[in-house]
Formats: sequence, C-alpha cells, structure tokens
Amino acid sequence: MLLYPFIISLLGFAFAIYLIKVILSKETGNKRMIEISNAIKEGALAYLSRQYKTIFIFVVIFVILFFLIFGLEQSVSFLLGSIFSAAAGYIGMNVAIRANVRTSQAARKGIYDALRIAFDGGNVMGLSVMCFGVFGISVLYFVLGEPSAIIFFSFGASLVALFARLGGGIYTKGADVGADLVGKVEKGIPEDDPRNPAVIADNVGDNVGDVAGMGADLFESFCASIIAAMIIASAIGKSEWIVYPLIVSSVGIVSMIIGRFFLGREKDPQKALNNSVFSSVLIGIVVLFLVSYFVEDFGVNLFFASLVGVLAMIGITISTQYYTSYSYSPTREISKASTSGTSMNILSGFSNGLFSTAIPILIVVAATIISYKLFEPNGTFGVAIAAVGMLSLAGIAIAIDSCGAISDNAGGITEMSKLGKEVREVTDKLDAAGNTSAAIGKGAAIGSAALTVLALYSAFFEVTKIKIVSLTNVYVLSGIFIGGIIPLIFSASAIKSVSVAASSIVNEVRRQFKEKNLLKGKEKPDYAKCVDICTRTAIREMVVPSVLAVFAPLAVGFILGPEALAGFLGGATLSGLLFAILFANSGASWDNAKKYIELGNFGGKGSEAHKSAVVGDTVGDPFKDTAGPSINILIKIMSTVSLLFASFFLAYHLL
Repeated sequence: MLLYPFIISLLGFAFAIYLIKVILSKETGNKRMIEISNAIKEGALAYLSRQYKTIFIFVVIFVILFFLIFGLEQSVSFLLGSIFSAAAGYIGMNVAIRANVRTSQAARKGIYDALRIAFDGGNVMGLSVMCFGVFGISVLYFVLGEPSAIIFFSFGASLVALFARLGGGIYTKGADVGADLVGKVEKGIPEDDPRNPAVIADNVGDNVGDVAGMGADLFESFCASIIAAMIIASAIGKSEWIVYPLIVSSVGIVSMIIGRFFLGREKDPQKALNNSVFSSVLIGIVVLFLVSYFVEDFGVNLFFASLVGVLAMIGITISTQYYTSYSYSPTREISKASTSGTSMNILSGFSNGLFSTAIPILIVVAATIISYKLFEPNGTFGVAIAAVGMLSLAGIAIAIDSCGAISDNAGGITEMSKLGKEVREVTDKLDAAGNTSAAIGKGAAIGSAALTVLALYSAFFEVTKIKIVSLTNVYVLSGIFIGGIIPLIFSASAIKSVSVAASSIVNEVRRQFKEKNLLKGKEKPDYAKCVDICTRTAIREMVVPSVLAVFAPLAVGFILGPEALAGFLGGATLSGLLFAILFANSGASWDNAKKYIELGNFGGKGSEAHKSAVVGDTVGDPFKDTAGPSINILIKIMSTVSLLFASFFLAYHLL
C-alpha cells in the first residue's frame, strides 16, 4: 500500500509543473506593470534568501545535536523535513510573485480570467506542500521501517515553519501598518498608491507572509498529523493501520487536482472558490469511503474517523466565513460602529473576535469525542485519524489563502500602473474574496492545529505510558499555568516586533514625504529602503520567540517532570487555540469592515468612519497575520519537542 501514496505524490508534482506552465504562458501586461512586479519579486526573494540563511544556522546546530544524541537516521530525517518545508515555500512563493502581474493583466478582461490565474498560483503552493509531505514521509518510512524516527522530519518542518510564519508576519505587517498609517491616515492617499515609499514592501509582505509562511505552517501541520497517527498505530500494535494516514493524505491530493476544474464562473469570486472547495471535499469523501470499504486491512471506522475531521474543517470554515466576511452581520456591525469613532470600531472588532472562538472550539471538542468513541479502547488513534482527515484539505486551504495574497498583489500592481477604475474594481472584488479566503485558510490552520496537537499529545502519552493526569497533582497544575502563559508571552513578543517594524517604516515614510516632492509625483520614492528596514527587523525579531518555543517544554520536562509537561501542553494548547482564533478572526473582520466602508457604505472612502476603520485594520494586522497564525505553530512545535525528548524526561526523573 505504501507504493500508492508515493506514486500519487509524484503525479501531484507533475500537475503542479503543468499549472506553472499554464500561469507563465499568460500575458504580463505593459512595461510599468512588469517593472512593479519585478520590484516585488526582487524584494520577496531577497527577504527569503536572508531568512533561509538565518534558519540554516539553526538547522545545522540541530542536525549536529540530533546526530550526537539520537543518531544518523534521526538527524537525516530532521534535515529532510527542514529542506522540504523550505522548498515548498520557495516554490510556492516563486510562482505567486509571477502570477500577480498576470492576474492584474487578466483583470482587464474580466473577473473569471483573473481569478483562474490567482487560484492556479495558489494551487501550486497547495500541491507543493502536500506532495512534499507525502513523498518525504513515504520514502522515510520505506527506508527506516519505524514511524518513531520520522517524527524528526516533522520537527524539521516545524522549525522552518515557525521562522517562516513569524518572520514573514513581522515583515508583512510592519510594512502594511506603516504604509497605511502615513499613506491613508496622514496623507489621505489611496492604498497601493505608488507615491507611498512603503508600497512595494507591503506587496512583498503578502508573499513572504501569506504564501511562504502559510505554506510552511500547513506543511508542518500536515506532516505532524500523519506521523503522530503512524506512531500511535505502531504503539497500539496495529501495524496494518500505519499506512492509512498516508492513504488519506494521498486522496486529498487527488481531490484537490480534480476540484481545481470545478472553479465556478459566478460574478462573486467567493462563490466561485466555494464551488472548487466543496467539489474537492465531496470527491475526497467518496474516494476515501471506497478505499476504506474495499481494502481489507482498513474498514469503515477509519473512514468515519477521517470524515469527522473533514466535517470539522468544513464547520470551522463556515464559522470563520460568517464572522469575518462583510457579507454577514458581524463584520457589517463593525463598519457601522466605525461611524461613532475609532474606539467603537476597536471594541466592536475585538468583541467579534471573542465571540468567534466558541464555535470552532466546540467543533474541535465534538470531533475529538466522536473520533475517540469510534476506536475505543484505542481512541487516541481515532483522534489522530480525524486530524489527518482534516488536513487532507490542507492543500485547498493553502490554495485559497495564497490566492488571496496573489489577488492583493494584483490590486497593488493595478493601482500603481494606473490601469483604471474598472480594472481596480475587479481586483478589489478578488482582494475582498481573498481576505475572507485568507481568514478561512487561517481558520483551517488553527482548527487543524487543534486536532494535530491532540494527536501529538496522545502520542506523548503512549510513549511516556502516563495513564492519568491528576489536577490535584501540584506539578501538573503548575505545568498548566506555565503552559497557559507561553502563548501570551509569545504573542506579546510578536505584536511588539510588528510595532517596532511599523514604527521604523512610519519614520522612514514620513522622512521621504518631508524631504521629497512625492505627493505631486515629481520624485520617485526610495522603495528599497523600506524593503531593507522590514527585512532587517523581521530577521532580528523572529529569533527570540522561536527559541522560546523550543526551550520552554525542555525546561518544564527536565525540571518538573513528564506529568508537569503533560499539564504544560494542555494549558498551552487551550490558551493558544483561544488566542489564535481571537486574533485571526478579529483581525480579518477589522480588515473587511474597512473594505465594506470603501464600497460606499457608511460614508465611503475618506469619511470619518473610513479613517476609524483604517486604524482598526492596522490594529488587526499583527493580530491576524503575525501573532494568530504563529501561535498554532508554537503549540505544535512544543508538542513535537515534548514527544522527541519524552524518554529523556522519564529517564532523568527516574534517576
């Protein structure tokens, strides 16, 4: 059975290459459009190059440590996870920075042509993530024959993901907030106006954050869920189930490829994207049922556990769309509140984010209980399979998220190239759909993180043989409290880093407006200076929070013991999920509330309500694109580290 996932991953790579050729065959537009696109491309590649050089240092250190502590197989597994994660992000972003100008050019013909290119660009990122994951795990399991060694592959992916998501988030939101505060609020010029010195840095940020960062994020979740399920199957003595997680993931690749052809032609791009998403889901469910039913070693219970994960993902997606899209009342109420001032906008958006935590958490609880009950007394495997089922949709989640970033870039190129109001209206519609799509993608990442962490948590219990964690145990209780504060400290550091980057951008943009005649368009802004400021700040600021994620569970495990660490992971998971959902949804609703006003509601652009909404959006930017999406990687990497060193914690405390 292992041969099938391997072959399907190769077919997925082949289809991704086909999509790249399709995208590159499209028109790139006029000289000005190409010039702007090249500036974005150069900035994005320069940032990624510097980021990967920093990550490389940490990867080398861990390769050496793992070789000395665990051995050659584990260190190679870690190295491959790091390389594949970086490769997936690099390929996806390279395609995105070439699809943006082609999307802008296609928008001159109509919304469907533009959406098709942006969505194909996103599909390349999604396929890269899923195929690298299935291919890497299949090969490692074939060579090593033991799932426990493959967890190092997941840790390699986690390490790269944390740097990519956090660093990319600091970069993109530092540029975005700085550009908006000076450009929109102080100077009253439109978003993506070429007179704004930070406009290129802002567009670069969409690629390094929402494409490369998101890809690395879900690659890590995708791999962790598969490997955790394989480890649990091995631990409970069900060797015939070990390959099933790879089969589920392979079905996800197939359904994603077929679903690409179901992109609708509706005038509403969100509905068109939904057609593709739900087609992929239905195809995947049917194929998965047939595989589970007809393969003797599997059985329908495995299918139902996977289905629980798929349905949970759909439920979280619908909930996220309701709380963040301006098609629904929660976000429109934030727009209305903006007419009463900035403070009302912020209070309304924050409360909306708080409300939005309830449904996803309840969905995760229901999915956990149902999947556990399906496999009692081996319920932990059911939970792990539900996580794999949820992440079989990872590719489509990444595709729509990347589609949003490409659409945002296309809007910037359209504005800076002065292609006209009609073309800008097309890209604005794509951007609005992309905003909601990005929120859905983040919701999917957070929801999948919940079940993935539970799967890793279960694997940790299997390895440590801990049967009961008592809340009356002072060490367990202490671990819960310590774990609960880690996501808050991590988030505070991430948001502060954005503030540092944004302040530097604000000062630089103000300086250029003061010293140059930019408003009259007689002088050209120094775009490269803002790109360099964001790059240097992001690389510097991402290191400390990333180190915290790795060393906090090690400290608790060695000082307080395995049971305290179990409590630590529980506390971190709960507070992490709540804050991740709060940050992601409040930030997205603030952004879309601003866009709803820009459509002409509550006074439209330039009104007092619009100015309030812009400020709310700048508050929400580091929430939704830096702290929120980074938290889910934080809780997964801490769970992975705990699993890797579980035997050492046990041995140390038995001495």
